[in-house]
Amino acid sequence: MNSNFWKNKRVFLTGHTGFKGSWLTLWLQSLGAEITGYSLEPATEPNLFSIAGVAEAMQASVIADIRDLDRLRAEMDRARPDIVFHLAAQALVRRSYADPVGTYAANVMGTVNLLEAVRTTSSVRAVVCVTSDKCYENREWPWAYRENEAMGGYDPYSSSKGCAELVASAYRNSFFNQASHPRHGVALATARAGNVIGGGDWAQDRLIPDFIRAIAAGEALVIRNPEAIRPWQHVLEPLAGYLLLAEKLHQQGQDFASGWNFGPYERDARPVEWIAAQLTRQWGQGSGYQVQRDANSAHEAHYLRLDCAKARQGLGWQPRWSLRDTLQRICDWHRQHLADADMRSVCLQQIHAYQQTATAE
Repeated sequence: MNSNFWKNKRVFLTGHTGFKGSWLTLWLQSLGAEITGYSLEPATEPNLFSIAGVAEAMQASVIADIRDLDRLRAEMDRARPDIVFHLAAQALVRRSYADPVGTYAANVMGTVNLLEAVRTTSSVRAVVCVTSDKCYENREWPWAYRENEAMGGYDPYSSSKGCAELVASAYRNSFFNQASHPRHGVALATARAGNVIGGGDWAQDRLIPDFIRAIAAGEALVIRNPEAIRPWQHVLEPLAGYLLLAEKLHQQGQDFASGWNFGPYERDARPVEWIAAQLTRQWGQGSGYQVQRDANSAHEAHYLRLDCAKARQGLGWQPRWSLRDTLQRICDWHRQHLADADMRSVCLQQIHAYQQTATAE
């Protein structure tokens, strides 16, 4: 990653109040970027956006809905960004069963609106639309999915992410085509990541936040699907990929305008119960877990893994932190939060440590 590239770059980031969006905003701030965020209010209390003072060094933090096309166009036109990151989404599988209409509206039409706003903002040169590893048609097979695999999705959330990929592909072909790049000047890519974890996530129905809430309540973590295998990775891993991808899109345009996977090494695709046991071991006193199966729970995929050879070869990206290291850093982050530390500084320290690890390798 070229730190000098980001100095004074104008960035428009949707979903900046969310978990991934807050970490990405902090990282961009540390690189000297000028950031305009566009998002709903933080979805939880507590939340990383407030705790880490993410809004402090932003050019603007706009609280608005991605489904409001007129407002989105106006704010993007006002920001005149060089680069756009689209992270705003309804990001929970189980919530998508309770609110499928809202999920499709945010994830599909939100993507349409974002790309429509890009079409009318002449300053934009690079767009990274973040979807999910769940965009693939999951056949529960043992090998990893490549970027050219079919889109799909069993549940409304997964399906909506497959739809968002198709929307991005259609806009890339129709409006941001390689053949006409000298005219429109926009390079559009999508980024697909696995189960991201890290300090500061308090979302519902996620393993790490549930663990932290259980500790605060003096209770054991309850896991409902202990054998399910997920591609766990620290949140900084895919964010590093997004930043690298945006640089390449801005500098080399259409050569990088496609879909990209960002996932962990195969050894870090672990069952839920392995994660619960490791967290309990690393946290120590006051933590524990129990298995409580729910026959009536919503369908969840058992196994899905990404092939990231394209990102390794094309971007020079690779995972830097092992899963054990990641879990230790999460425990450290939340211990410092419980001790009333300056969490903005803690986040920036972890970002710096990640960059130093990348440099060392």
